[in-house]
Amino acid sequence: MADKKRMANYELLRVLAMVMVVVMHFLTWSDHLPVMEEPLSGVRVFGALLEAFCVVAVNVYVFISGYFGVNSSFKPARAISLLCQVWFYTLLVLAVFTLAGLPTALSSYGAYGLIRYLFPIETEHYWFITAYFMLYLLTPILNQGIRHMSRKQLQIAIGCLLLLFCGIKSVSPLVFVFDKYGYDLPWFICVYLVAAYFRLYGAGFFEKKGWLVYAGSCLAGFGLHLLMWFLGQRWDCFHYYFTVPFHYNFIFCLTGAIGLFYGFSHIRIPEGRLADGIRRSGSLSLGIYLLHEQVDLRSKWYDWISALVNPMEKTGFGFFAIELILSVVILFTAGMLIDWLRSGLFSIVVRKLGKTKLYGKAKALDQVFCGK
Repeated sequence: MADKKRMANYELLRVLAMVMVVVMHFLTWSDHLPVMEEPLSGVRVFGALLEAFCVVAVNVYVFISGYFGVNSSFKPARAISLLCQVWFYTLLVLAVFTLAGLPTALSSYGAYGLIRYLFPIETEHYWFITAYFMLYLLTPILNQGIRHMSRKQLQIAIGCLLLLFCGIKSVSPLVFVFDKYGYDLPWFICVYLVAAYFRLYGAGFFEKKGWLVYAGSCLAGFGLHLLMWFLGQRWDCFHYYFTVPFHYNFIFCLTGAIGLFYGFSHIRIPEGRLADGIRRSGSLSLGIYLLHEQVDLRSKWYDWISALVNPMEKTGFGFFAIELILSVVILFTAGMLIDWLRSGLFSIVVRKLGKTKLYGKAKALDQVFCGK
């Protein structure tokens, strides 16, 4: 959501956040996280520790958008481009699966499955993209509101929202009906506003102690998670709160994301090929998510990788580590490569459409919001 040349350190953080997302999905599909119904093992405890340090990824991604988006112009063409990128992956995987004779949502549900490919935002084909896309559409309204509010007004508004969507739920032993655990637009708006406020007025302690805040928040969430597991073995009333430290709108998940962001703010990457390569990787990183979370692929990729590297389904830390590393490498490489090809294809299409009226109208909309 930035108009100027992106800063390499934050693009590196964007890439890291996507790696964290892959790690979290691996831990879920491989069943290497603690569950109330099974005894703890060393691998499951380590899986929980990894989850605690990776669960900040989604908040980081949104925080980056808010931090830079508050000073950027809304571009309808950017929203169209994002939607086309999503369609590319939903339809690409569908075509490959169909040609390979593999089951798809289309083959299983017919017309009802088809709408998941054609209307990915409305059907939450990717829950993150639905919330992120809607957030982007709201940025011109949010930014105008932020710019026309005093610092005190903004503090009060953000404080009330955080209390409602984060503060109360972080200490409540019972689930609230309206709480979506941070998997929704309202929470993304909260994170966006926090990031925008820090961009305008500074972050104080977070700026100075970013790495400490990140590590402390993650370890606190990890400790609470394990504590609730032990208490839940005796009292059922702790079963819900056992999951809370890994909710995106949990207080330590938010502070951990802010800490990680400001930790990376102190990283300096000299301009040159390395910085340019990181920027390019950051711009392609969303493809990793769009590929492995496509509706037909999301429940299959782990089984394929596991069958390749661990056909005997052996357990132990060694096999866990091999599966984890290969999952990250394979999905990261495939996602980046495919998105590189997609970006090249889109560039050709844009050049071909550059002189059409439709393209001219899209650019004209951009100018309206740029104030030109």
